Amino acid sequence: MARFSEKFLLGAATAAHQVEGNNIHSDYWIQEHLKHSQFSEPSGAAVDHYNRYQEDILLLKEAGLNAYRFSIEWARIEPEEGSFDQEELGHYIEMVDFCLAQGVEPVVTLHHFSSPAWLIRRGGWEDEKTVGCFERYVRYVLPALAGKVRYICTINEANMRIQLEALMKDMMQRMQHAAMTNKEKAESMQKKAGDVQVGINMQSDMMAAAMDSAAAFGFQDPRKLATFVSPGSTAGDLIVMKAHLAAKKVIRELAPEIKVGLTLSLHDLQAYPGGEAYAETEWADEFLHYLPFIEEDDFLGCQCYTRKCFDESGSVDARDAVSFTQMGYENYPKAIGNVLARVAEKFHGDLIVTENGIATEDDAVRRVYIDRATESVAACIARGLPVKGYFYWSLLDNFEWQRGFAMTFGLIAVDRENGFARHPKESLAYLGSLRS
Repeated sequence: MARFSEKFLLGAATAAHQVEGNNIHSDYWIQEHLKHSQFSEPSGAAVDHYNRYQEDILLLKEAGLNAYRFSIEWARIEPEEGSFDQEELGHYIEMVDFCLAQGVEPVVTLHHFSSPAWLIRRGGWEDEKTVGCFERYVRYVLPALAGKVRYICTINEANMRIQLEALMKDMMQRMQHAAMTNKEKAESMQKKAGDVQVGINMQSDMMAAAMDSAAAFGFQDPRKLATFVSPGSTAGDLIVMKAHLAAKKVIRELAPEIKVGLTLSLHDLQAYPGGEAYAETEWADEFLHYLPFIEEDDFLGCQCYTRKCFDESGSVDARDAVSFTQMGYENYPKAIGNVLARVAEKFHGDLIVTENGIATEDDAVRRVYIDRATESVAACIARGLPVKGYFYWSLLDNFEWQRGFAMTFGLIAVDRENGFARHPKESLAYLGSLRS
């Protein structure tokens, strides 16, 4: 049954490091190969999307989808500071051109978590100079995208560092709880990691991993290490916003026809009696305080997978939760509709669901999740909200950051043991059937 119009952007998303493979110049690649690593396994060849993107885009198209969100890997484009790789840029332009030839709308993300290793060595996302570095990178790639791409996300989940900072503070409090055994602490921390919508591994030796990571980038103090997926200070949060504004300025200078925005990791925040103040503070941290930096953007990418609940003591499990995902957070598909409605109260540009999905081995559960999530999105459109697209996360089962390949979000399974063979799931065709 058609749920969206023909022009609605209905597709799926990926991130370069998670699917391409052999992203050897990135900060993630270094961290994956340390003696003490928080990564449960290295990305390696990932799912070989770098060489198989045509096959994957064709599967997307044949299922009835008309849009594909993917990222350009900065570490491939600028493997050493100031040294750009035209051949690698050409690879991404070939991807754009292939999408267009298939009638698939390419939605390009310029930064999706991973950064060039050299950037982290010089201070990373706590260094004011990173703003100029990002601007230089954007200025290099933009001319090749102009006239081809209509939508650009500058930075994926620009609020992730602030969310991780809050998570780490909570973790430290739990680790100091004398009444808990080490096993109980580890289990508690891994469950709490579900508060952020990214694969975090809390079962590793975190202190040894932190020391090894810092040393790998030339720091003695782990607190000086500032990857994009590390706890961020208030100053670091501002640096991310300045980088977004600098990129937007370049895009509007060189290709004003391109619609530009960023994406945010958002939760459906729900308060039980006594928890209202906690929920309001969380919403201010996740969303409201970014409004001055994004209010003139063409669109906002909303990324939501679940809800968070609060009572008088703070964050708590939902009292009526029925099931949970592989990631550890609640299976709650209608969260995305609630988030869109709340965002639209303050942000008045277009809205695009740039990520929404579920990690599960059971594709029947995935199909139900898609049905209920897209139903809530369609209800927002019916109420007049300017929702222009929905991208399921993810097109492919892939490398879920520190959690490795065990988390299966994809619409397409990949047999990494047998030549990276692709096996489309029924949920792929179901999602494609929702567009008229």
